[in-house]
Amino acid sequence: MPIGRVTQIVDCRESAGMGKGGALAQRGTISECRYPDVIIVGMSPGRRHVTKPVCDITSALRAQGVEYSISTMILNAGSGIPPDAPKSAGHVLGAYFGLNEKEITQINRHKVAVLHHGNVRSHVVNKVRSILKDCDIAAVVVCQAPIDYEDFAKEGVKTALVMPTDENVRTKGTVMAIVSGITRGQTPSREKISEVIHEVMKLMKTSNMER
Repeated sequence: MPIGRVTQIVDCRESAGMGKGGALAQRGTISECRYPDVIIVGMSPGRRHVTKPVCDITSALRAQGVEYSISTMILNAGSGIPPDAPKSAGHVLGAYFGLNEKEITQINRHKVAVLHHGNVRSHVVNKVRSILKDCDIAAVVVCQAPIDYEDFAKEGVKTALVMPTDENVRTKGTVMAIVSGITRGQTPSREKISEVIHEVMKLMKTSNMER
């Protein structure tokens, strides 16, 4: 029986990567696990989008006993907004958000996705919609800006508490929980980490009961 601290290595990549982001969490990479249960999805690193909260969340979840069932993915095109986002969402020059077929397949292998998408409310909503449009998965949205379920439902995203009208449903996946107040580029507080862990573990328990 181990006593004291347990050392963990969180390797946020499958290869060297081509984008910015330092030695680990770089664009277009995934650190896969033995059992594909939970996947943490982060934005592409750059001057404004940093991936730090993703590794903190991954470490915290692994410390709760799900060490071998968490993957970490840093999107290849995780900056900007989807090309089909409304004009009211704004525009990021030279950057369009989107998933490739490989990323969609990798996410769909899991049961729960933790989606981290920064601080701009309209960007977060449209990025989540773009992911869940192709990925049939239960999602926990982690962001800095305050967002509610109605914000997602208005854009056709299915959620646990508010559903869009039948003719406006645009997603296969569902937003099951939202944890706001996690600042990009900074280590989340214990309270926020606990919120994320609680929501993920609750969804994991539900998915295991349904199997």
